Amino acid sequence: MSKDVLLLVDALAREKNVEPEIVFTALEMALASATRKKFGEEDFDVRVSINRQTGDFSSFRVWRVVNDSDWLSEFQEMPLSQAKLQYPDIQAGEVIEEPLESIDFGRIGAQAAKQVIFQKIRDAEREQILNDFLERQEFLVTGTVKRMDRGNAIVESGRIEAVLPRDQMIQKENLRVGDRVRGYLMRVERGGRGPQLILSRIASEFIVKLFELEVPEIEEGLLEIKSAARDPGIRAKIAVKSNDRRLDPIGTCVGMRGSRVQAVTGELGGERVDIVLWSEDPAQFVINALAPAEVNSIRVDEDKHSMDVVVDEEQLALAIGRSGQNVRLASELTGWELNIMTEAQAREKDDVESSHLRDLFVSRLDVDEEVADILIQEGFTSLEEVAYVPLNEMLEIEAFDEDTVNELRARARNALLTEAIASEEKVEHAAEDLQHMKGMDSETAHLLANNGITTIQELADLATDELSELTGLDEERARELIMTARAPLFE
Repeated sequence: MSKDVLLLVDALAREKNVEPEIVFTALEMALASATRKKFGEEDFDVRVSINRQTGDFSSFRVWRVVNDSDWLSEFQEMPLSQAKLQYPDIQAGEVIEEPLESIDFGRIGAQAAKQVIFQKIRDAEREQILNDFLERQEFLVTGTVKRMDRGNAIVESGRIEAVLPRDQMIQKENLRVGDRVRGYLMRVERGGRGPQLILSRIASEFIVKLFELEVPEIEEGLLEIKSAARDPGIRAKIAVKSNDRRLDPIGTCVGMRGSRVQAVTGELGGERVDIVLWSEDPAQFVINALAPAEVNSIRVDEDKHSMDVVVDEEQLALAIGRSGQNVRLASELTGWELNIMTEAQAREKDDVESSHLRDLFVSRLDVDEEVADILIQEGFTSLEEVAYVPLNEMLEIEAFDEDTVNELRARARNALLTEAIASEEKVEHAAEDLQHMKGMDSETAHLLANNGITTIQELADLATDELSELTGLDEERARELIMTARAPLFE
Protein backbone atom coordinates (compact mmCIF):
# COMPACT_ATOMS: atom_id res chain seq x y z
CA MET A 1 0.00 0.00 0.00
CA SER A 2 2.79 2.43 0.92
CA LYS A 3 4.53 1.68 -2.34
CA ASP A 4 1.30 2.34 -4.24
CA VAL A 5 1.00 5.77 -2.61
CA LEU A 6 4.55 6.80 -3.52
CA LEU A 7 4.17 5.52 -7.08
CA LEU A 8 0.91 7.42 -7.55
CA VAL A 9 2.41 10.67 -6.21
CA ASP A 10 5.49 10.36 -8.40
CA ALA A 11 3.45 9.55 -11.53
CA LEU A 12 0.99 12.42 -11.08
CA ALA A 13 3.72 14.92 -10.21
CA ARG A 14 5.54 14.05 -13.42
CA GLU A 15 2.39 13.92 -15.56
CA LYS A 16 1.11 17.33 -14.45
CA ASN A 17 4.53 18.94 -13.93
CA VAL A 18 3.74 20.03 -10.37
CA GLU A 19 5.58 19.72 -7.07
CA PRO A 20 5.09 16.36 -5.28
CA GLU A 21 3.96 18.29 -2.18
CA ILE A 22 0.86 19.49 -4.07
CA VAL A 23 0.01 15.89 -4.91
CA PHE A 24 0.62 14.69 -1.32
CA THR A 25 -1.68 17.44 0.03
CA ALA A 26 -4.42 16.60 -2.45
CA LEU A 27 -4.11 12.90 -1.67
CA GLU A 28 -4.44 13.60 2.06
CA MET A 29 -7.64 15.50 1.34
CA ALA A 30 -8.99 12.61 -0.75
CA LEU A 31 -8.17 10.07 1.96
CA ALA A 32 -9.75 12.26 4.66
CA SER A 33 -12.95 12.54 2.60
CA ALA A 34 -13.05 8.76 2.06
CA THR A 35 -12.47 8.17 5.79
CA ARG A 36 -15.45 10.35 6.71
CA LYS A 37 -17.63 8.41 4.27
CA LYS A 38 -16.44 5.11 5.74
CA PHE A 39 -17.73 6.09 9.17
CA GLY A 40 -20.89 7.54 7.65
CA GLU A 41 -20.39 10.98 9.16
CA GLU A 42 -19.69 13.76 6.70
CA ASP A 43 -19.58 16.29 9.58
CA PHE A 44 -16.58 14.61 11.19
CA ASP A 45 -13.32 16.55 11.10
CA VAL A 46 -10.65 14.12 9.91
CA ARG A 47 -6.96 14.66 9.31
CA VAL A 48 -4.80 12.28 7.28
CA SER A 49 -1.02 12.48 7.39
CA ILE A 50 1.16 10.76 4.76
CA ASN A 51 4.82 10.10 5.47
CA ARG A 52 6.65 11.68 2.51
CA GLN A 53 9.50 9.14 2.65
CA THR A 54 7.73 5.85 3.28
CA GLY A 55 4.23 6.45 1.94
CA ASP A 56 2.63 5.22 5.19
CA PHE A 57 -0.38 7.23 6.28
CA SER A 58 -2.31 7.70 9.54
CA SER A 59 -5.83 9.01 10.15
CA PHE A 60 -7.06 11.08 13.10
CA ARG A 61 -10.45 12.23 14.36
CA VAL A 62 -10.12 15.94 15.26
CA TRP A 63 -12.06 18.11 17.72
CA ARG A 64 -11.49 21.81 18.34
CA VAL A 65 -11.77 22.77 22.01
CA VAL A 66 -14.14 25.69 22.67
CA ASN A 67 -15.58 27.40 25.74
CA ASP A 68 -18.75 25.71 26.96
CA SER A 69 -20.85 28.75 26.04
CA ASP A 70 -19.53 28.65 22.45
CA TRP A 71 -20.09 24.92 21.89
CA LEU A 72 -22.22 24.39 18.76
CA SER A 73 -21.12 21.21 16.98
CA GLU A 74 -20.76 17.84 18.69
CA PHE A 75 -19.00 16.46 15.60
CA GLN A 76 -16.21 19.02 15.27
CA GLU A 77 -16.03 20.73 18.68
CA MET A 78 -15.58 19.65 22.29
CA PRO A 79 -16.60 21.79 25.26
CA LEU A 80 -13.70 22.85 27.45
CA SER A 81 -15.14 21.23 30.60
CA GLN A 82 -15.31 17.84 28.87
CA ALA A 83 -11.84 18.18 27.35
CA LYS A 84 -10.29 18.98 30.74
CA LEU A 85 -11.47 15.60 32.06
CA GLN A 86 -8.95 13.98 29.69
CA TYR A 87 -6.37 16.76 29.37
CA PRO A 88 -6.37 18.98 32.52
CA ASP A 89 -3.98 21.59 31.05
CA ILE A 90 -5.80 22.05 27.73
CA GLN A 91 -7.12 25.51 26.74
CA ALA A 92 -9.87 26.74 24.41
CA GLY A 93 -8.59 27.02 20.84
CA GLU A 94 -6.41 23.89 21.02
CA VAL A 95 -7.28 20.65 19.24
CA ILE A 96 -7.68 17.04 20.35
CA GLU A 97 -6.80 14.23 17.97
CA GLU A 98 -7.63 10.55 18.36
CA PRO A 99 -6.29 7.87 16.00
CA LEU A 100 -8.74 6.33 13.56
CA GLU A 101 -8.52 3.12 11.62
CA SER A 102 -7.05 4.05 8.26
CA ILE A 103 -8.96 2.90 5.22
CA ASP A 104 -7.61 0.52 2.63
CA PHE A 105 -5.99 2.66 -0.08
CA GLY A 106 -7.32 0.30 -2.71
CA ARG A 107 -10.91 0.98 -1.60
CA ILE A 108 -10.90 4.58 -2.73
CA GLY A 109 -8.75 3.77 -5.74
CA ALA A 110 -6.36 5.96 -7.62
CA GLN A 111 -9.20 7.45 -9.68
CA ALA A 112 -10.83 9.12 -6.68
CA ALA A 113 -7.50 10.57 -5.61
CA LYS A 114 -6.83 11.77 -9.12
CA GLN A 115 -10.10 13.73 -9.18
CA VAL A 116 -9.14 15.70 -6.09
CA ILE A 117 -5.61 16.21 -7.36
CA PHE A 118 -6.75 17.33 -10.80
CA GLN A 119 -9.13 19.84 -9.19
CA LYS A 120 -6.28 21.38 -7.19
CA ILE A 121 -4.12 21.51 -10.29
CA ARG A 122 -6.96 23.14 -12.27
CA ASP A 123 -7.34 25.74 -9.51
CA ALA A 124 -3.60 26.44 -9.61
CA GLU A 125 -3.66 26.73 -13.41
CA ARG A 126 -6.66 29.09 -13.28
CA GLU A 127 -4.89 31.26 -10.70
CA GLN A 128 -1.78 31.38 -12.88
CA ILE A 129 -3.82 32.29 -15.98
CA LEU A 130 -5.51 35.06 -14.01
CA ASN A 131 -2.19 36.41 -12.72
CA ASP A 132 -0.78 36.43 -16.26
CA PHE A 133 -3.92 38.25 -17.43
CA LEU A 134 -3.65 40.89 -14.70
CA GLU A 135 0.06 41.42 -15.33
CA ARG A 136 -0.76 42.32 -18.94
CA GLN A 137 -3.23 44.92 -17.58
CA GLU A 138 -5.88 43.92 -20.09
CA PHE A 139 -8.87 45.55 -18.46
CA LEU A 140 -11.04 45.23 -21.56
CA VAL A 141 -12.42 41.68 -21.44
CA THR A 142 -14.10 40.00 -24.41
CA GLY A 143 -15.99 36.73 -24.11
CA THR A 144 -19.12 34.73 -24.86
CA VAL A 145 -22.21 34.55 -22.67
CA LYS A 146 -22.10 30.99 -21.36
CA ARG A 147 -25.31 31.13 -19.32
CA MET A 148 -27.63 33.53 -17.49
CA ASP A 149 -27.87 33.25 -13.71
CA ARG A 150 -30.55 35.35 -11.96
CA GLY A 151 -30.16 38.10 -14.51
CA ASN A 152 -26.35 38.04 -14.34
CA ALA A 153 -24.43 37.01 -17.46
CA ILE A 154 -21.74 34.37 -16.96
CA VAL A 155 -19.10 35.18 -19.56
CA GLU A 156 -16.46 32.74 -20.75
CA SER A 157 -13.22 34.50 -21.64
CA GLY A 158 -10.60 32.00 -22.67
CA ARG A 159 -10.09 29.69 -19.69
CA ILE A 160 -11.39 32.24 -17.18
CA GLU A 161 -15.00 32.71 -16.13
CA ALA A 162 -16.27 36.26 -15.65
CA VAL A 163 -19.55 37.64 -14.31
CA LEU A 164 -21.39 40.63 -15.75
CA PRO A 165 -23.93 41.58 -13.03
CA ARG A 166 -27.36 42.79 -14.05
CA ASP A 167 -26.75 46.22 -12.46
CA GLN A 168 -23.56 46.61 -14.53
CA MET A 169 -25.33 46.11 -17.86
CA ILE A 170 -26.48 49.01 -20.01
CA GLN A 171 -30.15 49.79 -19.43
CA LYS A 172 -32.53 47.85 -21.71
CA GLU A 173 -29.64 45.59 -22.73
CA ASN A 174 -30.88 42.06 -23.39
CA LEU A 175 -28.00 39.60 -23.51
CA ARG A 176 -28.55 35.97 -24.49
CA VAL A 177 -26.54 32.78 -24.32
CA GLY A 178 -23.98 32.72 -27.13
CA ASP A 179 -23.74 36.52 -27.50
CA ARG A 180 -20.27 38.04 -27.77
CA VAL A 181 -19.86 40.72 -25.14
CA ARG A 182 -17.22 43.14 -23.89
CA GLY A 183 -16.82 44.55 -20.43
CA TYR A 184 -14.44 46.49 -18.21
CA LEU A 185 -12.70 44.50 -15.47
CA MET A 186 -13.83 46.19 -12.24
CA ARG A 187 -12.38 43.75 -9.72
CA VAL A 188 -11.43 40.15 -9.05
CA GLU A 189 -13.33 38.12 -6.47
CA ARG A 190 -11.86 34.95 -5.00
CA GLY A 191 -14.40 32.46 -3.73
CA GLY A 192 -14.98 28.74 -3.38
CA ARG A 193 -15.11 28.36 -7.16
CA GLY A 194 -11.77 30.04 -7.65
CA PRO A 195 -10.98 33.56 -8.89
CA GLN A 196 -13.77 35.27 -10.80
CA LEU A 197 -13.68 38.44 -12.90
CA ILE A 198 -16.41 41.00 -12.23
CA LEU A 199 -17.18 43.05 -15.34
CA SER A 200 -19.00 46.32 -16.00
CA ARG A 201 -20.44 47.90 -19.12
CA ILE A 202 -21.56 51.09 -17.36
CA ALA A 203 -18.24 52.18 -15.82
CA SER A 204 -16.66 55.36 -17.20
CA GLU A 205 -13.43 53.41 -17.70
CA PHE A 206 -15.21 51.15 -20.22
CA ILE A 207 -15.69 53.93 -22.76
CA VAL A 208 -12.04 54.97 -22.31
CA LYS A 209 -10.87 51.44 -23.13
CA LEU A 210 -13.16 51.29 -26.18
CA PHE A 211 -11.66 54.50 -27.57
CA GLU A 212 -8.17 53.15 -26.91
CA LEU A 213 -9.16 50.14 -29.00
CA GLU A 214 -10.52 52.24 -31.88
CA VAL A 215 -7.97 55.09 -31.88
CA PRO A 216 -4.36 53.89 -32.41
CA GLU A 217 -3.02 57.37 -31.66
CA ILE A 218 -3.97 56.87 -28.00
CA GLU A 219 -1.82 53.74 -27.66
CA GLU A 220 1.01 55.55 -29.47
CA GLY A 221 0.85 58.35 -26.88
CA LEU A 222 -0.12 61.05 -29.38
CA LEU A 223 -3.53 61.47 -27.70
CA GLU A 224 -4.74 61.16 -24.12
CA ILE A 225 -8.22 60.69 -22.70
CA LYS A 226 -8.02 62.76 -19.51
CA SER A 227 -11.45 61.91 -18.08
CA ALA A 228 -14.85 60.46 -18.95
CA ALA A 229 -18.42 60.72 -17.66
CA ARG A 230 -21.43 58.62 -18.65
CA ASP A 231 -25.16 58.31 -18.42
CA PRO A 232 -24.97 54.67 -19.60
CA GLY A 233 -26.82 53.91 -22.81
CA ILE A 234 -27.91 57.54 -23.28
CA ARG A 235 -25.06 60.06 -23.30
CA ALA A 236 -21.38 60.34 -22.45
CA LYS A 237 -18.61 62.94 -22.48
CA ILE A 238 -14.88 62.32 -22.83
CA ALA A 239 -12.10 64.90 -22.47
CA VAL A 240 -9.19 64.50 -24.87
CA LYS A 241 -5.78 66.13 -25.09
CA SER A 242 -3.29 66.09 -27.96
CA ASN A 243 0.40 65.59 -27.27
CA ASP A 244 1.18 66.47 -30.89
CA ARG A 245 0.31 69.98 -32.06
CA ARG A 246 -0.24 68.73 -35.59
CA LEU A 247 -3.03 66.43 -34.42
CA ASP A 248 -6.67 67.46 -34.00
CA PRO A 249 -7.75 65.47 -30.92
CA ILE A 250 -11.50 65.70 -31.56
CA GLY A 251 -11.27 64.90 -35.26
CA THR A 252 -8.92 61.99 -34.58
CA CYS A 253 -11.36 60.43 -32.12
CA VAL A 254 -14.31 60.98 -34.46
CA GLY A 255 -12.50 59.30 -37.39
CA MET A 256 -13.23 59.37 -41.10
CA ARG A 257 -16.95 60.02 -41.55
CA GLY A 258 -17.40 59.35 -37.83
CA SER A 259 -16.28 55.72 -38.13
CA ARG A 260 -14.38 55.57 -34.84
CA VAL A 261 -16.94 57.23 -32.61
CA GLN A 262 -19.73 55.25 -34.30
CA ALA A 263 -17.96 51.99 -33.46
CA VAL A 264 -17.90 53.00 -29.79
CA THR A 265 -21.51 54.17 -29.91
CA GLY A 266 -22.56 50.86 -31.45
CA GLU A 267 -20.85 48.91 -28.67
CA LEU A 268 -22.64 51.06 -26.06
CA GLY A 269 -26.15 50.54 -27.41
CA GLY A 270 -26.41 53.86 -29.24
CA GLU A 271 -24.96 55.98 -26.41
CA ARG A 272 -24.28 59.49 -27.76
CA VAL A 273 -20.69 60.59 -27.13
CA ASP A 274 -19.58 64.24 -26.81
CA ILE A 275 -15.83 64.64 -27.39
CA VAL A 276 -14.54 67.61 -25.38
CA LEU A 277 -11.18 69.39 -25.68
CA TRP A 278 -9.33 69.20 -22.36
CA SER A 279 -7.70 72.37 -21.02
CA GLU A 280 -5.29 73.10 -18.18
CA ASP A 281 -7.41 76.13 -17.34
CA PRO A 282 -10.32 74.76 -15.23
CA ALA A 283 -12.70 77.53 -16.37
CA GLN A 284 -11.97 76.90 -20.06
CA PHE A 285 -12.34 73.17 -19.50
CA VAL A 286 -15.80 73.75 -17.99
CA ILE A 287 -16.78 75.96 -20.94
CA ASN A 288 -15.74 73.17 -23.34
CA ALA A 289 -17.56 70.53 -21.28
CA LEU A 290 -20.86 72.44 -21.30
CA ALA A 291 -20.96 72.69 -25.10
CA PRO A 292 -23.11 73.15 -27.10
CA ALA A 293 -24.35 75.72 -24.55
CA GLU A 294 -22.63 79.13 -24.75
CA VAL A 295 -21.18 80.50 -21.50
CA ASN A 296 -21.06 84.24 -20.73
CA SER A 297 -18.87 84.19 -17.64
CA ILE A 298 -17.58 81.93 -14.87
CA ARG A 299 -16.87 82.70 -11.24
CA VAL A 300 -14.54 80.27 -9.49
CA ASP A 301 -14.69 79.42 -5.78
CA GLU A 302 -11.46 77.54 -5.05
CA ASP A 303 -12.37 76.83 -1.41
CA LYS A 304 -15.64 75.07 -2.28
CA HIS A 305 -14.20 73.72 -5.56
CA SER A 306 -17.25 75.06 -7.37
CA MET A 307 -18.02 77.43 -10.24
CA ASP A 308 -20.95 79.71 -10.92
CA VAL A 309 -21.58 79.48 -14.67
CA VAL A 310 -23.52 82.41 -16.11
CA VAL A 311 -25.47 81.94 -19.36
CA ASP A 312 -28.16 83.84 -21.26
CA GLU A 313 -31.78 83.02 -20.46
CA GLU A 314 -32.27 81.22 -23.79
CA GLN A 315 -29.15 79.09 -23.16
CA LEU A 316 -30.22 77.97 -19.67
CA ALA A 317 -32.16 74.86 -20.69
CA LEU A 318 -29.40 73.78 -23.10
CA ALA A 319 -26.69 74.20 -20.45
CA ILE A 320 -28.61 72.22 -17.85
CA GLY A 321 -29.86 69.57 -20.28
CA ARG A 322 -32.78 67.18 -19.98
CA SER A 323 -33.20 66.22 -16.31
CA GLY A 324 -29.92 68.04 -15.60
CA GLN A 325 -27.96 65.57 -17.72
CA ASN A 326 -25.61 68.03 -19.48
CA VAL A 327 -24.47 69.87 -16.36
CA ARG A 328 -24.24 66.63 -14.37
CA LEU A 329 -21.95 65.01 -16.94
CA ALA A 330 -19.90 68.20 -17.29
CA SER A 331 -19.46 68.34 -13.52
CA GLU A 332 -18.34 64.70 -13.38
CA LEU A 333 -16.01 65.20 -16.34
CA THR A 334 -14.28 68.28 -14.94
CA GLY A 335 -14.40 67.40 -11.25
CA TRP A 336 -15.96 70.77 -10.35
CA GLU A 337 -19.36 71.47 -8.80
CA LEU A 338 -21.20 73.61 -11.37
CA ASN A 339 -24.01 76.05 -10.64
CA ILE A 340 -25.77 77.20 -13.80
CA MET A 341 -27.51 80.59 -13.57
CA THR A 342 -28.75 83.48 -15.66
CA GLU A 343 -27.36 87.03 -15.56
CA ALA A 344 -30.28 88.12 -13.37
CA GLN A 345 -29.68 85.27 -10.91
CA ALA A 346 -25.97 86.06 -10.82
CA ARG A 347 -26.67 89.72 -10.02
CA GLU A 348 -29.09 88.70 -7.28
CA LYS A 349 -26.51 86.36 -5.76
CA ASP A 350 -23.86 89.10 -5.95
CA ASP A 351 -26.18 91.53 -4.16
CA VAL A 352 -26.82 89.03 -1.35
CA GLU A 353 -23.12 88.22 -0.94
CA SER A 354 -22.17 91.90 -1.08
CA SER A 355 -24.74 92.69 1.59
CA HIS A 356 -23.32 90.00 3.89
CA LEU A 357 -19.76 91.22 3.30
CA ARG A 358 -20.78 94.82 3.83
CA ASP A 359 -22.37 93.94 7.17
CA LEU A 360 -19.27 91.96 8.16
CA PHE A 361 -16.83 94.76 7.35
CA VAL A 362 -19.01 97.47 8.93
CA SER A 363 -19.50 95.55 12.18
CA ARG A 364 -16.06 93.96 12.62
CA LEU A 365 -13.85 96.75 11.22
CA ASP A 366 -16.01 99.59 12.59
CA VAL A 367 -16.10 101.41 9.22
CA ASP A 368 -18.91 103.05 7.25
CA GLU A 369 -20.62 101.45 4.24
CA GLU A 370 -18.57 103.51 1.78
CA VAL A 371 -15.28 102.00 3.01
CA ALA A 372 -16.85 98.54 3.10
CA ASP A 373 -18.04 98.91 -0.51
CA ILE A 374 -14.54 99.94 -1.63
CA LEU A 375 -13.11 96.76 -0.05
CA ILE A 376 -15.77 94.65 -1.77
CA GLN A 377 -15.13 96.31 -5.15
CA GLU A 378 -11.39 95.60 -4.76
CA GLY A 379 -12.15 91.88 -4.31
CA PHE A 380 -11.79 91.43 -0.53
CA THR A 381 -14.03 88.65 0.76
CA SER A 382 -12.89 88.06 4.35
CA LEU A 383 -11.24 89.63 7.37
CA GLU A 384 -8.20 87.38 6.81
CA GLU A 385 -7.59 88.97 3.41
CA VAL A 386 -7.78 92.49 4.86
CA ALA A 387 -5.43 91.55 7.68
CA TYR A 388 -2.79 89.61 5.80
CA VAL A 389 -2.83 90.54 2.11
CA PRO A 390 0.58 92.06 1.17
CA LEU A 391 0.80 95.69 2.22
CA ASN A 392 1.88 96.92 -1.24
CA GLU A 393 -1.30 95.47 -2.79
CA MET A 394 -3.54 97.41 -0.40
CA LEU A 395 -1.53 100.58 -0.96
CA GLU A 396 -2.47 100.35 -4.65
CA ILE A 397 -6.11 101.12 -3.74
CA GLU A 398 -6.50 104.76 -4.82
CA ALA A 399 -9.26 105.54 -2.30
CA PHE A 400 -7.03 104.64 0.69
CA ASP A 401 -3.92 106.39 1.97
CA GLU A 402 -1.20 104.59 3.93
CA ASP A 403 -2.63 105.50 7.36
CA THR A 404 -6.06 104.17 6.38
CA VAL A 405 -4.56 100.92 5.10
CA ASN A 406 -2.54 100.37 8.30
CA GLU A 407 -5.60 101.11 10.43
CA LEU A 408 -7.78 98.67 8.48
CA ARG A 409 -5.15 95.93 8.76
CA ALA A 410 -4.78 96.50 12.51
CA ARG A 411 -8.56 96.42 13.08
CA ALA A 412 -8.89 93.23 11.02
CA ARG A 413 -6.15 91.49 13.02
CA ASN A 414 -7.68 92.57 16.32
CA ALA A 415 -11.08 91.26 15.19
CA LEU A 416 -9.56 87.91 14.20
CA LEU A 417 -7.70 87.70 17.54
CA THR A 418 -10.90 88.39 19.48
CA GLU A 419 -12.70 85.75 17.43
CA ALA A 420 -9.91 83.19 18.08
CA ILE A 421 -9.98 83.83 21.84
CA ALA A 422 -13.76 83.41 21.94
CA SER A 423 -13.49 80.19 19.92
CA GLU A 424 -10.80 78.82 22.25
CA GLU A 425 -12.93 79.62 25.31
CA LYS A 426 -15.84 77.78 23.69
CA VAL A 427 -13.61 74.77 23.04
CA GLU A 428 -12.32 74.84 26.62
CA HIS A 429 -15.87 74.95 27.98
CA ALA A 430 -16.96 72.09 25.71
CA ALA A 431 -13.88 70.06 26.64
CA GLU A 432 -14.66 70.50 30.34
CA ASP A 433 -18.16 69.08 29.78
CA LEU A 434 -16.82 66.11 27.83
CA GLN A 435 -14.20 65.33 30.49
CA HIS A 436 -16.98 64.40 32.91
CA MET A 437 -17.59 61.29 30.79
CA LYS A 438 -16.07 58.07 32.06
CA GLY A 439 -12.87 57.09 30.24
CA MET A 440 -12.35 60.57 28.72
CA ASP A 441 -8.97 62.28 28.96
CA SER A 442 -8.16 65.98 28.48
CA GLU A 443 -6.35 65.52 25.15
CA THR A 444 -9.23 63.56 23.56
CA ALA A 445 -11.81 66.00 24.93
CA HIS A 446 -10.00 68.92 23.26
CA LEU A 447 -9.65 66.92 20.04
CA LEU A 448 -13.42 66.30 19.98
CA ALA A 449 -14.28 69.89 20.84
CA ASN A 450 -11.96 71.25 18.13
CA ASN A 451 -13.85 69.12 15.63
CA GLY A 452 -17.26 70.45 16.66
CA ILE A 453 -18.26 67.62 19.06
CA THR A 454 -19.14 69.61 22.16
CA THR A 455 -21.59 67.41 24.09
CA ILE A 456 -21.86 63.77 25.15
CA GLN A 457 -25.13 63.53 23.18
CA GLU A 458 -23.40 64.69 19.99
CA LEU A 459 -20.75 62.03 20.57
CA ALA A 460 -23.40 59.35 21.12
CA ASP A 461 -25.14 60.24 17.84
CA LEU A 462 -22.03 59.52 15.75
CA ALA A 463 -21.12 56.26 14.02
CA THR A 464 -17.68 54.75 14.60
CA ASP A 465 -16.42 55.44 11.07
CA GLU A 466 -17.70 59.04 11.24
CA LEU A 467 -15.81 59.73 14.46
CA SER A 468 -12.63 58.09 13.13
CA GLU A 469 -12.76 60.11 9.91
CA LEU A 470 -13.52 63.35 11.73
CA THR A 471 -10.85 63.10 14.44
CA GLY A 472 -8.29 60.54 13.22
CA LEU A 473 -8.90 58.27 16.22
CA ASP A 474 -8.48 54.55 15.57
CA GLU A 475 -11.74 52.59 15.26
CA GLU A 476 -11.35 50.72 18.55
CA ARG A 477 -10.93 53.95 20.55
CA ALA A 478 -13.76 55.64 18.62
CA ARG A 479 -16.11 52.70 19.28
CA GLU A 480 -15.19 52.73 22.98
CA LEU A 481 -15.98 56.46 23.32
CA ILE A 482 -19.30 56.18 21.47
CA MET A 483 -20.49 53.18 23.50
CA THR A 484 -19.58 54.98 26.75
CA ALA A 485 -21.53 58.05 25.59
CA ARG A 486 -24.53 55.85 24.73
CA ALA A 487 -24.43 53.92 28.01
CA PRO A 488 -27.00 56.16 29.82
CA LEU A 489 -29.51 55.42 27.05
CA PHE A 490 -29.53 51.75 27.99
CA GLU A 491 -29.78 52.22 31.74
